[in-house]
Amino acid sequence: MTDPVDPNPIDAGYEDAIEALERAYAFGEGGRQAEVESLREELAQLRSMTVKLRQGRVDIVVFGEINAGKSSVVNALLGQYVHDVSVQGGKTTAARPSAWGGTGYQVQGYADSFVSIVDTPGISEVNGEERAQLAQAAADTADLILFVVSGDMKANEFNALRELSSKRKPLILVLNKIDLYSEGERRELHALLRQRSAGVLDPHDVVLVAANPRAKEVEIESADGSWRMEQRQPAPQIDALKSRILEVLERDGKGLVAINAAMFASDRHDKVAATRIRLREEAAEAWIWRYAAVKAVAVAANPIPGLDIAGALSADLTMVIHLAAIYGVPLNRETALDLATSIAKASGVMVGVEWLIHGASGLLKTLTFGLSTALTAVPQGAAAGYGSLIIGKATKYYLEHNASWGAEGPKTVVRRILDEMSKDKQSVIKRLEDAIRERLQRNTHARRDAG
Repeated sequence: MTDPVDPNPIDAGYEDAIEALERAYAFGEGGRQAEVESLREELAQLRSMTVKLRQGRVDIVVFGEINAGKSSVVNALLGQYVHDVSVQGGKTTAARPSAWGGTGYQVQGYADSFVSIVDTPGISEVNGEERAQLAQAAADTADLILFVVSGDMKANEFNALRELSSKRKPLILVLNKIDLYSEGERRELHALLRQRSAGVLDPHDVVLVAANPRAKEVEIESADGSWRMEQRQPAPQIDALKSRILEVLERDGKGLVAINAAMFASDRHDKVAATRIRLREEAAEAWIWRYAAVKAVAVAANPIPGLDIAGALSADLTMVIHLAAIYGVPLNRETALDLATSIAKASGVMVGVEWLIHGASGLLKTLTFGLSTALTAVPQGAAAGYGSLIIGKATKYYLEHNASWGAEGPKTVVRRILDEMSKDKQSVIKRLEDAIRERLQRNTHARRDAG
């Protein structure tokens, strides 16, 4: 009996990359509707990359400065006129893919596999920020990158080359328009570019081409034996680049595509996670302040002794449940009460001060039959709102850490929150007091009480 043959690690890696993309997509779709809407672009990129892998498509992305001859290089590789070539900058305004059928290369095991060449906007295009984003998105999905120059690299070209090299993908520096230089100048430029890109590129990855050679005047013999001068377009000198590209594909091929896709999936998963954290944090902070202000106003404006305390407790429980919904953690009223109680206990002195003010204000309301509301409103309301902020921020920490206090415990977490809030306590209290006064001024009944 023969031992089972181990699967090809490259094939396994390719399938793992597809699974990683699908997991990242599912993770992105698993959030709240607002999060999914904000992540629409990232989800579309993940879906597109999954399709790319299932097709066995290999993407070669072409970068370069305006008029370095990117589109000419693409046309020469494709063997046909596909993209406009112009002396005017800014002709390429979007990343444009074209199937390159002339290579004969296919990803092993994928009968419909093909190579795609993607032209991108120039690195210094007018309105370049948006176009640079398009180019970077193309670089993220690239399996192999061509960077086209037409002479010695300028500072912005070298910076772009270094940035692209940081993506850890095969990168070929293409010196185009060599027909404009003498043989000696070509050798000098070739050596200079190898020197400048040392540590960034393998010397073999600096390749010379003439993608769209200038027309030459040649002497043509007519049928009658006469001679005439005529402009002729020489064939592109592109074979060295084709050979280098095929060397890279044959050497790395399927493994290269799999690694790039796995890196892409990891990057997008991290981006989805970071976006989700940011959106949840923003939503949580906004709602914490909203509940704190509502609680402060409700407690301040309530003239009936005892009901202000009951209202404050109800507001805190509602806030805890709302925050749990934002973070996707199921909490019922009982568990929300337990959480709020544990935070209140951990808050110690601050919560004690809040309830002392509640008690004193409630007693005063009782003795004056509610007529002291205007006198007690602002301090009682501000204390209530401040306490709500503590409970809200502590709840947010608890939910952000997967419904856990971790090794620190609630007391340590709450104490750190209290220390942080104390740095700006006066402005926080003032903000709450302003909310109370604004609401009381709009309330005619409150104004009559105050009068």
